[in-house]
Amino acid sequence: MDTGTGISYRQAVEQALRLLSGQWVVAVLAALALGPLHFTKLLAEINYVDDELGRLTHDRPLSRKVLAGTLDRMEADGLLIRHDETISHPSVRYELTPTGQTLLAALRPLAKWAQTYEAEHPVESLASDVAAAKGGD
Repeated sequence: MDTGTGISYRQAVEQALRLLSGQWVVAVLAALALGPLHFTKLLAEINYVDDELGRLTHDRPLSRKVLAGTLDRMEADGLLIRHDETISHPSVRYELTPTGQTLLAALRPLAKWAQTYEAEHPVESLASDVAAAKGGD
């Protein structure tokens, strides 16, 4: 099936999944959903949410090094913009591009689907999949 862009439906889905690959991409998208954040605040926000909601897919808190790599890749993919600010001290701020915002909007129906799936299939939930992947039964 052609999506009207010259690539097939399957290829389009695979491209979207490539953009979302990486443990922290969705967390960054979600953290930047309400607006730009400085690097340190972005790191703190992502780790705070994981601490509060539990770490379903991450074994440990996000590190500065891993966040920097994730942000570099997302910037190269056109999902966010990096703003270097040197008002009183060097600072970096990140915000979603229009492309990043549309990707985030496209994820909302998928998240709703996952919530419905979780409610209907609690035994086959993400939490049990993660536990099984880590060696727990």
